[in-house]
Amino acid sequence: MKRIIEPEELDHVDDASAHRNLRELIKINRFFGGHAITVNLLRSLGPPRRFRLLDVGAASGDHGLAIRYAFPGAEVYSADRLIRNLAVCPGPRLAADAFALPFASQSFDYVFSSLFLHHFDDRQVVYLLKEFYRVAAQAVIAVDLHRHAFARGFLPATQWLFNWDEITVSDGQRSVDAAWKKKELAALAEQAGLPKVRLRTHVPWFRLSLVSGDRAA
Repeated sequence: MKRIIEPEELDHVDDASAHRNLRELIKINRFFGGHAITVNLLRSLGPPRRFRLLDVGAASGDHGLAIRYAFPGAEVYSADRLIRNLAVCPGPRLAADAFALPFASQSFDYVFSSLFLHHFDDRQVVYLLKEFYRVAAQAVIAVDLHRHAFARGFLPATQWLFNWDEITVSDGQRSVDAAWKKKELAALAEQAGLPKVRLRTHVPWFRLSLVSGDRAA
């Protein structure tokens, strides 16, 4: 089954519903692998004591908080196109178009995204990866979903236990449908010309990570 990209409900709901969904996404990232995967990927790069990281599509900025906690010397900047997301996002933040990041080349040590790329078609993803690499002085780090039947069934199967909002369940399933298998994401990274790509699936969380950078230490 190939990727299927459909509009998500979150893009068309009121602010209260959107903020409730963001709170649940924070819970999912905190307790089901998202934050741990991000921190461990950064550790694998052996970052310096102080570094600058751009979080693209940052939403609530929860990954930025996890990074700052694990790396007290990190400067994390959050970028998102939606003002209402940035309203609850801590630390330095800006509204920005990911396809035309308002930064000079190699402005940040790392450019990072989480659960962001699956919103776009393959051609757009290739463009975004190129833009991320332009801005990154050391490496690009992207974490997303691994398309799998178990991942698709997780939220509806646990809704009775965690009381997930209907939007969280619906959009979660759509997100999995729009995600990749490892070989598919590898092909897009190759089209983008990314060097030294490392791809990994993370079980049991059904996340897929990409790390790239011939400038990486």
